[in-house]
Amino acid sequence: MTVPTSPHDGRAAAKPRRATLYALSLLCCSALLTALPAGASAAPASDTAASDAVRAAGSSAAVVFADEFDGPAGSAVDGGKWQVETGDNVDNHERQYYTQGNDNAALDGDGHLVITARKENPGNYQCWYGTCEYTSSRLNTAGRFTQTYGHVEARMKVPRGQGMWPAFWMLGADIGDVGWPNSGEIDVMENVGFEPDTVHGTLHGPGYSGSGGIGAGYTLPGGAAFADDFHTFAVDWAPDSITWSVDGTVYQQRTPADLNGNTWVFDKPFFLILNLAVGGYWPGDPDGGTTFPQELVVDYVRVTTDG
Repeated sequence: MTVPTSPHDGRAAAKPRRATLYALSLLCCSALLTALPAGASAAPASDTAASDAVRAAGSSAAVVFADEFDGPAGSAVDGGKWQVETGDNVDNHERQYYTQGNDNAALDGDGHLVITARKENPGNYQCWYGTCEYTSSRLNTAGRFTQTYGHVEARMKVPRGQGMWPAFWMLGADIGDVGWPNSGEIDVMENVGFEPDTVHGTLHGPGYSGSGGIGAGYTLPGGAAFADDFHTFAVDWAPDSITWSVDGTVYQQRTPADLNGNTWVFDKPFFLILNLAVGGYWPGDPDGGTTFPQELVVDYVRVTTDG
C-alpha cells in the first residue's frame, strides 16, 4: 500500500504524527492510490524458468517465520509475532479506524486469522473526516521479525464489495530513519473491490512511488472472483530480483533494470504487514451495494529461505 504525494493525482503528502515505528508505518506508508502506471505489464505466465523456481521454493527451504493461526476461537494473534496498529489514515483517505487487540482481528478456531471490517463505531473513534464510520485491523511484524530475501507467502481469501482494500505487503525496516519511499515497499498482494478478479503486485521506492510504482496485475481466468476461494500470494525475493506469483503461477519479475535508473532499495531487512482498509483514493468508498461485515481470512503466513 502506498503513500501519495500530490492531491492532484489522487495522492497526499505523508505526515507522520506518532513516534513509534508501527504508527509511522501506518501513517506514512499505505497503499497504491491510483491505477498502476501506464506501461506496467505482467510477465507472461509461461515464463517457465521463473515458474519452476517458484514451485521449487519449498523443496529445500528453511522456515524463518510461520504463523498457522492455530488457537481458540476469538483469541488475538500471537503478540510475539505481530503487533496491532491503531488509528486512522488520512494520507490515503481511508475510512476505517484500526482497532486494538482482537476487536477486529481474531482467530476463528479453525486455523485462520479473520480480519473483519465492520460498519460500526462502538468506541466513538474519531477519524480525519470526523466520527469514524468503519472499524478494521492492521498487523505488522516490525520489531518482531524482519527478513532480507526469501520466499514470502500467504494463503488468503479476500473480501468482496466496492471500497474493500485488503493487502499483504512489506516495508523496509529502516523506515524510521530514512522515511518512505526511501525505505522501499514490496506489495505482495493488493485487491480493490471494483476488480474482483484481479490482484496487484508493486514495488515502491525513491523515484517510483505512489502512482509511479513499478508493478502489474494478475487476473483469474474465467471471470472467477478472488473472494470465492482461498489463493496463495507470494514473492520470491533475491538480490536484484523479485518475482510475484499467484497459486504458483508467475505473473511478473522485476529487477533494477525496470527502475529507469532509480535506486533499487530491496537488499535489506523488511517487515510484514496484513491489513484490510475500507475506502480510499484507489478503491473508492463503499456504496449501497457493499455489505458488512467483510472479512479477510488468512490461512497462514510463511517465510522460507534456501536451506
